[in-house]
Amino acid sequence: MKKRIVEITQTALADMEEIYDYIAKVLLAPKSAMGQYNRIADTILTLESDPERCPVFEMEPKRSWGIRRMVIDNYLICYIADPDKVTVTDVLYGASNVHARLKARHTSEPAV
Repeated sequence: MKKRIVEITQTALADMEEIYDYIAKVLLAPKSAMGQYNRIADTILTLESDPERCPVFEMEPKRSWGIRRMVIDNYLICYIADPDKVTVTDVLYGASNVHARLKARHTSEPAV
């Protein structure tokens, strides 16, 4: 099986930093914050092999864009799998209004 390049957008990196900051500074758990950050990063790296294993969002327009979602703990890693690369577009808290946040961020097509 061919391995793909995994690219992480600036938006997704900012999401990861926001998650880290919230856990470290608001919840006052810096060790937990680092652990969560590392689990998300490690999970993202697994997308180099068989990224199609995770489903495409069922709701439009994310379905048309081909945005897939992978769950890690309480978070969703949103990404697009192309033949040669995987682009991680967003990392969102699963209990938030994910569909509204994605719609606000990607008005006509995903930012990659």
